[in-house]
Amino acid sequence: MDEYTTNIFVNDDTIPAADGATSDHEDPQNSDTEQHPPSSSRGIRGRVAALRDKAAIQDRLLEKLLQQVIPPDDDGNASILNYPSGPAQAERPNFNITTMSNNFRRFNARVYTFVCLDPYLLSVLPLAILIVGVLIPSFLTRHPAAPKPARPSTEQTIAYSPRGPPLAPAMTVKPVKELSRDFFSNMRDLQNSMDDFSQAHDQIIATIVPLTNFSNEALSSALFLGLFLGSITMSIAAHLLPWRAIFLLVGWAVVGMGHPAVSRILASMQKTHVEPQVEKTRSFLDTWIANDIILDTAPETREVEIFELQRMSSAGEWEPWLFSPSPYDPLSYHRLAGERPRGTRFFEDVSAPEGWEWSEKKWALDLWSREWVEERIITGVEVETEGERWVYDIYDENEARTGVIDHTESPGRHLAVPQTSWEESLDGMGRRGGWRRRRWVRLVKRKTTTGTT
Repeated sequence: MDEYTTNIFVNDDTIPAADGATSDHEDPQNSDTEQHPPSSSRGIRGRVAALRDKAAIQDRLLEKLLQQVIPPDDDGNASILNYPSGPAQAERPNFNITTMSNNFRRFNARVYTFVCLDPYLLSVLPLAILIVGVLIPSFLTRHPAAPKPARPSTEQTIAYSPRGPPLAPAMTVKPVKELSRDFFSNMRDLQNSMDDFSQAHDQIIATIVPLTNFSNEALSSALFLGLFLGSITMSIAAHLLPWRAIFLLVGWAVVGMGHPAVSRILASMQKTHVEPQVEKTRSFLDTWIANDIILDTAPETREVEIFELQRMSSAGEWEPWLFSPSPYDPLSYHRLAGERPRGTRFFEDVSAPEGWEWSEKKWALDLWSREWVEERIITGVEVETEGERWVYDIYDENEARTGVIDHTESPGRHLAVPQTSWEESLDGMGRRGGWRRRRWVRLVKRKTTTGTT
């Protein structure tokens, strides 16, 4: 007879003793009472049976494993599962799976302390979750415990055994049926989850965003300054802080604040000590921000330029051409590529850059024509330092090499004589090229906008 059947008969309290006497659990005088127990007794037994049915299967599995592993004592009659090993343990409770399970859960509730003291345990946590949360439940699904008898009067305690082939199909996750109770329960949870997320999101936006979006520029600047100084401090002193102790104390403080007694104490301290200091602290911060955070009140200004281009007509007269952002000098990209200059024909059509507006009413002629020619390293031009400040192209008969004029001294001999990068002209006389330009400048300022985006 196998061990499973033996355990059934050994644990059966209804089998009479071998000498014909009644069992220790049976009273002949109360046999009628046992056969027809009162309703209150049946209710108590039913509740006890329900509690036994709710015992964790993991506890039974652990008990079976311990019975297989732990050997009996030398006398062969008593087991170390039931008796303490010394007088110091006489008052300690005997081994019990329920007590073991409760202590194990209490121990797991304090795993945070061990993780703080030894952060390397975090690498074990995913593996333990996979084993306890996935593999063991899946195994127990395929190897369930033996069913309990329906009648409480004949209930027997049968130890769990994982031996034998699988007794049930594997556990699979299936979607619930539409319009079922579970379906509407899931829809209710989804509805409430969306509402919780929306409320949390709105609360975060209302609290954090006004501090960080520079709607109050002085306050956001002060926060930026504090975070910047904090980042510098942490980059220097982070390795000196006892991070394990900090996380340990913070974690236990968060857990402790959930205790009702601690919550009442904290609420009383907040009303007595914290709230009176909030207004003082806020007033001090407002005063410090107003006095020490200096903001730029005037908008940023820049100088923009435009070049007035004129071209010599076939009659030898200068005619207005257009206003271009480029001087269209002899060595410019558009000039070498044979492209026409780009711009607008009228001064009034010149607009400010995007995001800027005019700070001055009129354009001003740049009288320092030589400076902007030298800054751009423009060659092959003639510069007026007086008068209308035009910058002319140097006349090139062949227009083969800009800025270089070829002079022929004798037949069969050619000498290329390079000219200076630019020439200074005072009288405005001499032969010039087909283009001239001058520079106009004007100040612009950044556009200011109000409100939030």
